[in-house]
Amino acid sequence: MSLAGFSVRDWSARLAGVALLWVASMAAQAATPTPPPERMQRILSIGGAVTEIVYALEQEQRLIGSDITSYYPPDAENMPKIGYERSLSAEGILALRPDAVLASEDAGPPAVLRQLKSAGATWLTVPTAQDLDGVYANIRQIGYLLGAEIQADKLVTAMQAQQQQLEQEKAQDQRSARVIFILQHGGGAPMVAGSNTAADRIIRLSGAVNALQGVEGYKPMTPESLAQAQPDLILTTTLGMEQAGGIDAMRSIPGVRLTPAGRNDKIAAMDGLLLLGFGPRTVVAAKQLRQTWME
Repeated sequence: MSLAGFSVRDWSARLAGVALLWVASMAAQAATPTPPPERMQRILSIGGAVTEIVYALEQEQRLIGSDITSYYPPDAENMPKIGYERSLSAEGILALRPDAVLASEDAGPPAVLRQLKSAGATWLTVPTAQDLDGVYANIRQIGYLLGAEIQADKLVTAMQAQQQQLEQEKAQDQRSARVIFILQHGGGAPMVAGSNTAADRIIRLSGAVNALQGVEGYKPMTPESLAQAQPDLILTTTLGMEQAGGIDAMRSIPGVRLTPAGRNDKIAAMDGLLLLGFGPRTVVAAKQLRQTWME
């Protein structure tokens, strides 16, 4: 049996409830039919949001392993791990003998994906969601692949109700705030998030404004950039807070005391997967962030 490489792309489930899935060869080869759900009983999940969706669809009994970014719900942390999604090992994946691999498009490196192409399992790439519509599309895509369309529809409907409630809250109380997100992972220099980042998207979804204007992507954080941004809230992840040395260390970062956030001690941390994952809990994350900067 040869390995078929697939990339799950566009999903038009919003058109009268009819879903269309395009599966293309990772090597630009001719498309190969997706195996039916009953033949995908041993699933390897790569990417925290992908794994969350599998659990939310009540299909976790099929999971045989995941990467280290897959730690929610708590049971997901206890399954066999194959390393970090961006630095995978072909040997580690094949040792688990998956029928199919559901992977975020961040999975790599490319050389490993090429190795896996001829090794015996189906690889399905799930796009990184850029907004809630993307989350809904991914839920429906994975639901289709796993034969869990009913569960997917229920989950999307529940999330859409949460989204509607959030939009009503924003319409009723139009207060806003300037929020800056600091990324500090892996011991490197801290970075601040501009536009076209998951941090920017969740800040805006909460009804706030990204205080870092005119910058795309991440840029090194400097005292000048903090002072110029004048954030009302400084936001980071819980892991970033730990690696910075805790809340006192965050308060002492040069430039922090020159901002409204620093003067008012408005520094907050949220779980990284919850905040930036754009998965089933994204509306919950936006509401939690909104409550944080409104306090």
